[in-house]
Amino acid sequence: MTWIANLPEGGPRVEPGAVIAAYVPIGSEPGTTALLEVLREGGFRVLLPKVAAGPPAPLRWAWYDGPESLHEGRFGLLEPGGDSTSPDALGDAALILVPALSVDRHGIRLGRGAGYYDRSIPEVDTDKLVAVVFDDELVDELPTDDFDVPMGWSLTPGEGFRRLGTS
Repeated sequence: MTWIANLPEGGPRVEPGAVIAAYVPIGSEPGTTALLEVLREGGFRVLLPKVAAGPPAPLRWAWYDGPESLHEGRFGLLEPGGDSTSPDALGDAALILVPALSVDRHGIRLGRGAGYYDRSIPEVDTDKLVAVVFDDELVDELPTDDFDVPMGWSLTPGEGFRRLGTS
């Protein structure tokens, strides 16, 4: 998983000091906690999601302050221990790394089915949204629903960044 620890060339550019929203991978999701450290040490401010109790709703966010700041939250997800920001905090993010089970070349993302990310990013500029998947999870076409929010980019080990939604 070291491929994602250093964001490859060819994708959206963000300057040090910018806010990047990321996630702590679970199970076989691509990504590593090493990426969070690389981003933080590179001068980026990193937001991580926090899942509130109750029915699916927009994610809340908190600042990542190092691996020691993570604790087990809802659904067994590792979350920052600090205070949550509002869901609107994503408006400040220059880049949003989104976990996905699959993404198609049009930018349609398959998540885990509860819609947390789709509820959190409906107003975000597509150019900021990066679906992080393995090479075989970037497919030609997925079924879509009205609530699906398209991704602007995919990030895979073999291809690095790839612009989505263009022919």
